[in-house]
Amino acid sequence: MTINPFELLKNFGNIQSKMGELQGKLAGVRVSGSAGGDMVKVEINGRFEVLSVLIAPEAVDPQGVSVLQDLVRAAMTDALHKVKEAIRAEVAGMTGGINLPPGFMGL
Repeated sequence: MTINPFELLKNFGNIQSKMGELQGKLAGVRVSGSAGGDMVKVEINGRFEVLSVLIAPEAVDPQGVSVLQDLVRAAMTDALHKVKEAIRAEVAGMTGGINLPPGFMGL
């Protein structure tokens, strides 16, 4: 099998363009993660920026700060998992369903 370097360069430019589009779309991706029966909710975008943290008043107990910390961590983990899935779906659409190697772009 011969590889045409010019064809590779042509495709690379196309991929670069699509990656630029993807980065723009990721800014608009918003997902929410929750924990503790929705007592803690976290919203992040596709750039992994935390947009909001909502804590229900009943979740706040001066004696239970460690529980609240665990709930915030769990909600963040849930939201990050969801944004990675959204990114995978977006990239799969761009690549025609080609699976990316594990760990590619942090996914």
